[in-house]
Order: sequence, then C-alpha cells, then structure tokens
Amino acid sequence: MKILFVLLMIMGATASPVFAQDQTTAQGALQPTSEEVEKAKAEREKNAHRLLDQVIDEAQSLRLAENRVRVQTIAGDLLWDNNQGRARSLFAMAAEGVAELNRTPQNNNRRGGPPNNNRRAFQLRQELVLAVARHDAQLAYQLLASTKPPVQPVVTDPRGPRFQPNALNPDDSLEQMLLGRIASLDPKLAATNAEQMIDKGQFPRTLPEVINQLHKQDPEAAAKLTDKTVKKLQGANFLTNNEAGFLVQQFLRAGPRPAETATGVTTFSGRPPLLEQGAYIELLGTIVDLALKATPSTPARRPGQPAVRSGVTTAGPNAPQQPTEAQMEQNGARRLLQSLQGVLPLIDQYLPAKSAAVRQKLTEVGGMPPNSPMNLPQTFSTLQGNATADALVQAAATAPPQMQPRLYQQAAYKALEEGNPDRARQIATEHLSDKARETLMQQVNFREMAQKGDGARLDEIRQMIARLQTDDEKINMIVQMAGDAAKVNPKLAAQLLEDAKQMTSRRATSYDHFGQQLRVARAYATIDAARSFEILDPGISQLNELLAAAVVLNGFEINMFRDGEMMLQADGGLGSMINRFGQELARLARSDFERSETLAGRFQFAEPRIMTRLAIVQGLLDARQSTNPPNQVNVLRN
Repeated sequence: MKILFVLLMIMGATASPVFAQDQTTAQGALQPTSEEVEKAKAEREKNAHRLLDQVIDEAQSLRLAENRVRVQTIAGDLLWDNNQGRARSLFAMAAEGVAELNRTPQNNNRRGGPPNNNRRAFQLRQELVLAVARHDAQLAYQLLASTKPPVQPVVTDPRGPRFQPNALNPDDSLEQMLLGRIASLDPKLAATNAEQMIDKGQFPRTLPEVINQLHKQDPEAAAKLTDKTVKKLQGANFLTNNEAGFLVQQFLRAGPRPAETATGVTTFSGRPPLLEQGAYIELLGTIVDLALKATPSTPARRPGQPAVRSGVTTAGPNAPQQPTEAQMEQNGARRLLQSLQGVLPLIDQYLPAKSAAVRQKLTEVGGMPPNSPMNLPQTFSTLQGNATADALVQAAATAPPQMQPRLYQQAAYKALEEGNPDRARQIATEHLSDKARETLMQQVNFREMAQKGDGARLDEIRQMIARLQTDDEKINMIVQMAGDAAKVNPKLAAQLLEDAKQMTSRRATSYDHFGQQLRVARAYATIDAARSFEILDPGISQLNELLAAAVVLNGFEINMFRDGEMMLQADGGLGSMINRFGQELARLARSDFERSETLAGRFQFAEPRIMTRLAIVQGLLDARQSTNPPNQVNVLRN
C-alpha cells in the first residue's frame, strides 16, 4: 500500500490537472453501465430502421432495375432479423428485377462479347443469392433457380475457339459459392447438394468448408462425404482437371487427421484436417509422383518461331491452336509441383524418401531453392491475425528475397505500433534500405516527439513536418502524430489537427485532395466530431457540383448515368469518393445520428443520397453487406 501511495503521489505531481481530468472523464466514458449500453444500442437500431424505411420508400422512384435490385437486396439483408416477412418481400422483388434484366439484353459492349445487361444481371443475381444465403438456405436455392437466365445463343468467335481448361461457367461458379455460404447455416443441406455436384463430376472448391461445418453437427456424415470425395478424386486426372487439382491441394495443405496417439501434426491452411492418415499419405504420394513428371517450361522463342503461351501454339495472329494432350499434362504437372511448396514439411514427415526429389525438381522447374524452408502458405498462415513485430521478422528471414524488404518494413512499423521504438530502429538499421530506413527513423522521431506530452513544442513539431516534401506526407504525419498525442496531450493533438484542417480547407482539386480531407475528418472524429462535420459539409457541396457536371459529360469522359439516373455501383473516382463520404458519415452517426442524417440529405441527387443513408444504416446496425468477398489477410504495407 505504501508503494502504491508513492506511485500515486508521483503520478499526481507529474501529470497536469487538465490531463488528469480528461483521463478521468475518458475512463468514465469508456465504462458505461450495461443499462446505458443497451439503451444506446436500442436508440441506434430505432434510428437505423426509421432511416431504412425512408430509403426503401425513396428507392421506389428509381427507374433503373439494377438500382432497385441493389437497394432491395441490401435492405432485405438488413431487415431480416427485425422483420423477416418484409425482408422476404424485398428479396422477391429483387429477384423479379434480375429476371427483368435477363429478359432485356442490350449489347452496349464496344469490344463485343456478352451483352452488358447480362453481366450486370449476373452480378446482381450473385449479390442477391449470397445475401439470402446468410438467412435461409432453401430460399437462396429457390432464388438461384428462379433467376437463372435463359440460354443464350452461342456466338462464334471469328478468331477461333479459345482454350479454357476446365473453366467453370458462371452458374456453376455461383452454385459453388452458395454451397460454401450455406455450410454454416445448414450443413446437412450443403452436404446433400455437394454430393449431387460430385455425382455430376464436379469438385466444388468450397467442399472443405462443407465438410468442416458438417463435422461439427454430424461427424459420421462428414466422414462419409469425405470418403466419397476421396474416391471420386482418385478417379480424376489431376494433370488435366484443374478443379480436382485445386480441391486436392486444399486437402493436402490441411494435413492428415491426427491418430489417437499422434501429437504435433502441423497444419497450414488454418482449417481442421479432413483426411485420415492412410488416405492422406496415399493421396499425397499420388500428387508427388505426378508433380515429378514436370519439366522446365519452353524457353522464349526466337524471331520467326510461333509463339507458345501456356501450352498454346499460335502460328499466326488469327490462328489459335488447341494445346496437345502432352502440353496440357505438363502444365498440370507444373501446377501440382508448385503447390507442393506449401506442404514440404509434411512430405518430409510422411514421404521422406521423396522429399529430396521434390526439392530438386522444384529447382529444375524454377521453384524455390532446394534447401529453403520457406513456403508461402505457411508464412501467410503465420501472419494471420495481428502478427507481432518478432513474428514478421521471423517470417521475413525465410521469405523469398523479393518479399523480404516489405516484410521487414512491416515489422519495423509494427514494432513502432507496439510502443517499442528501439526495436523499430534496430530492424530498420539491420534490414532496410537507405530510403526506407530514413523514412522509418523519421516516423520514430515524430512519434517520440508527439508522446512527450507537455514537453513537446508545437513549433518544433511544425518545423519537422515542414521538411516533408508533399502535402500528402505532411497530412499523414500530422494525423499519425495527433493520434499518438491524443493519449497524453489532447491539447497538442487538437492543435496539430487544426494545422491539417487549414491545409485541406481549400476547394479540392483532385480525388487525392478529397482523400486528405477525409483522413483529417476521421482523425477529428474521436477528438472533436463537430470539426469532422465541418470538413465533410463543403465536400458534399462540391460533390454535388461534380455530379451535375458528370450528367453533362456522361457518354464522353465518364459513364455514371443511364437513362438519366446514376448507377448505384458506378465505376470511377467520383462514385468511389461518394462511397467514402458515406462511410465517414456512417462512423459519425454512432455518436451524432441527426447531424449525419442531415449531411446525407445534402446530396442533391437521389442516388448518392440513398447510398449514403444505406451506409449509415449498416454502420448503426454493425452490419456488413453479405455480398462482400471474404477479407484477405494483408501482411504487407501498401
């Protein structure tokens, strides 16, 4: 108790009264009662559903079927838990919209090929089916069938047939995606549908997920599905059947299922092992034997020789030729060989007699060095989640040379984030190039300056920032330093952000300038949200002007409008920027819903107004669009 008292006295003497008061207030704000949490959540949900009703009503005036479908799909997804009947109705209307697009193909594709409407309809169909699959597997399959487009006449390519080995058609690809999506919701239905696909000679890439989910509910049924899959795989030609080859790679990367007495079996994919040890070793041996048949690729052709690309020989510009069976098998053998890089430790463990041959063949064909312990699947598995600086350094040490600089740079920044500037300096000194090391050291100095608290001089920091070359670098540094300073010196953080606000307050002249404004607005959100709104407000006014100009330029420089209506998923910088403004308002809506809603209403066009309000609803309900692709692990700093 005496020691604690002394420590408290020291802290009280060194900390400023203002800071102590801020800390006390912050701690109180961060620890609301459970009743307050529930009340705030209920209020957010109430506001979200009220705003969603408004969006649904406004969307009825949209003329483009694809816009209506997109709003109906997202709204149905968001409404399901609160009003399942209305959500089903919205999904049904969305399905009718997809069918409408399927019935009215319009070929606006300047490059030829399938009509643009067909591609848009398929994308919307995919979004709809996968959104429904989050809630009702049976309904998802019903909509998959009811929205299937009519068979299109085959258009002959004047250049001749293109070689696409085992390419999945869009319907099969979507069915495989749906299979993986419903696996956790209804694993038995997923397993039944998977068996039907296997019986048709397909090898769904999402089958391991189905087996894993089924195993949690019915281990015996999962074992039967696994055995059936292995028997089908054993009859497949892995050298020419890419779908079977990809599936077997997933089985092998997971490793064998450990026996009762076995311990320490390594897995690389993060998924539970699927195969018993005997079946695993047999399958691994088959793939190794096929991979050892690989030979080096054909060297670059000399002038006058026909081109060879991926096993396809072209004698003239308009005379593509189908590859021979031998060429296809060699391509397949090389693919299998490359896949073995990810399971070398398992080959060492279960097929030691063939380990040296695999490494030698990898060297001959152009794979990794024979003695390198590195394999990419293992590295990325190691780095999944919040990897530490030490883990990144360890991964960099065994990574291919082209990956090492980025991994070491990531490790240095990670050490800095962990509050260990000395470790960051060490990594930078030992492993980074001159320019990267200088940049990192600059970051370390800035961060230490910001963390000095009251001892940091604003003028000194401003001088350091002024030495940076571009506004973008200055803004990034100010935002980062403000974030660090906010923990120990809120006043300094506010002063720094005010400098950044002054730098970005002028009218944006590029999308990069808009991006700078958004970064400053986000930095203000936790310090002074009112300032965030002040930054976003003029930005929305300028976006309105740009949208009005885009209407005039539509068809010349940009293509954001069709039949006088903006497409909700418009490509290009302007559509992307509207989405980013919507995301920022969605973040702010959790603390100030009314002002966020007001700013969303500032969009003069209905389409961006709807988009922004949908983003706010998703933010308030802590929802993500189910149609988004799975997140990828990003282990490298952009």
